[in-house]
Amino acid sequence: MERFENIILSIKQRFLNKDIIALHEPCFIGNEKKYLNACIDSSYVSSVGSFVTKFEKDIVAYTGATHSVATVNGTSALSVALKAVGVKKNDEVITQALTFVATANAIKYNGAEPIFIDVDVDSMGLSPFALEEFLDENAEIKDGFCYNKKTGCKISACIPMHTFGFPARIDELITICKKWFIPVVEDSAEALGSFNNNHHVGTFGDIGIFSFNGNKIITSGGGGVVITNDSNKAKWLKHITTTAKVFHEFEYYHDEIGYNYRMPNINAALLCAQLEKLNEFLNNKRETALYYKETFSAQGIQMKWERPNTRANYWLNCLEMENKKDRDDFLKLSNAKGVLSRPIWELMINLPMYKESIKDSQKNARYLVDRIINIPSGIIL
Repeated sequence: MERFENIILSIKQRFLNKDIIALHEPCFIGNEKKYLNACIDSSYVSSVGSFVTKFEKDIVAYTGATHSVATVNGTSALSVALKAVGVKKNDEVITQALTFVATANAIKYNGAEPIFIDVDVDSMGLSPFALEEFLDENAEIKDGFCYNKKTGCKISACIPMHTFGFPARIDELITICKKWFIPVVEDSAEALGSFNNNHHVGTFGDIGIFSFNGNKIITSGGGGVVITNDSNKAKWLKHITTTAKVFHEFEYYHDEIGYNYRMPNINAALLCAQLEKLNEFLNNKRETALYYKETFSAQGIQMKWERPNTRANYWLNCLEMENKKDRDDFLKLSNAKGVLSRPIWELMINLPMYKESIKDSQKNARYLVDRIINIPSGIIL
């Protein structure tokens, strides 16, 4: 316990000995109030307004994508992204069980079934080795599409996730998916500001998505965005996320089933101000990560770190304990002392709605769930 006490003391010192240290609270130090007031004064507070347009341009400039469509949250972004790559009812979609529940839920929203493939221990993202092994054993190509030989269902997409902002082996995953004619939707919900080989994550697949929930690096309270280099997909996504309404000065005509998923202008106003501070936030968080790495290394505690040729945003810093008992003991002690640490999510395959889903061994995912702890990682002013 003395070792755990020292870790907690180090975290408290980094966060200026606050009584309660949140896992990741929002930081508003820029033009948030100015832009919110301008939005209110304009009276455009819903899904039409200049800040929505500005944010979509700004996120494209930052990530290097060609197009973006702002949405009400990351889950809605992921749901429509799957539609855009052709996911339909009774299809199957490959993803990882080590993820937030929204990833799996978005698959089900489309009437499809998830296939849960293991992750790599170092990146905590979808494992190319496990993916290739599953496809070699279970998949076949028919008429230019990938099918599951055992179920007969089309495997219509793959969703790798950049877990806690650490880039997955996305180059290798893309190569495998191209071989099997499987579109890739990158779940970059936690990875704004993360790069792989100097390219922003979310730009490697057919479509990428980000989340701006209240606990993310930048936030609009909620909010999400889809990015893509496909102009046709971008145009269609903007259409269906705006209730599929055909433009007219006054008539209401909708030409397909649409969704009321567009980001409101008032949220976009907040997000535009946050995006202006993103690089400052990322530098601040990297300083915390480096402090943790140096401090915990001296104490014999392992910490997850970015792989070569990647740059993580360190959205949530991760301690790796020796076993589940140490994990549980630390969580109890740290939370009792006001350091709000958290375990990794429960694996999707252990949730009642996904227990019967197709899955592989999940050896690495189970290993990580028993050991990983997220510690306070917010911006320090």
